[in-house]
Amino acid sequence: MRSFVLPSTFLLTLLLMVGLFFFVRASVKDRTEELQWLSSQPEEAVLKKVEDHLTNRSYRLSALDKELDQVTFEGTVRPSVVLACFLTALMLTATLCLSLVFSILFPSVGFGFTVITVISPVAGWFYWQKAQRPEQVRLKVESVASSGETDPQTLLTVIAHRDEITAMRPTLKTFGVIAP
Repeated sequence: MRSFVLPSTFLLTLLLMVGLFFFVRASVKDRTEELQWLSSQPEEAVLKKVEDHLTNRSYRLSALDKELDQVTFEGTVRPSVVLACFLTALMLTATLCLSLVFSILFPSVGFGFTVITVISPVAGWFYWQKAQRPEQVRLKVESVASSGETDPQTLLTVIAHRDEITAMRPTLKTFGVIAP
């Protein structure tokens, strides 16, 4: 009776390699989100606070659309050294596992398959090249009349990368802006 342990291990290792390939590709995927905050502060004060926050994070004003009441800021997202190293380490581990399976399946070659581990830095390089890109933050500030309130509230709509929205939350929370 023939053993299916090695072929099934090989198949599982290949499936893991495919998953790793898509994981590395997803590391540079655009994750733009839209979020709205409501504040009792006037429009100018809210916009000034967000503008100060973005300027401190090296964004610059790139467009002002009066018709849409929208302000666009641009900045460059820097790649993360930690993530580049992590992706390289994952690829190194995966290629070592694949070379081990190959060396067991083809004992005549032995550990010659460990040569494929030289491709592991490609994952970090790919991330480093694709992750550094210009990023836009679009803001729309408008007054909203609420029922029963005499003062209008300010609605801030932010369209930005998920990480930038996360970084913006503490600034807006201390300013009295709350998510609806």
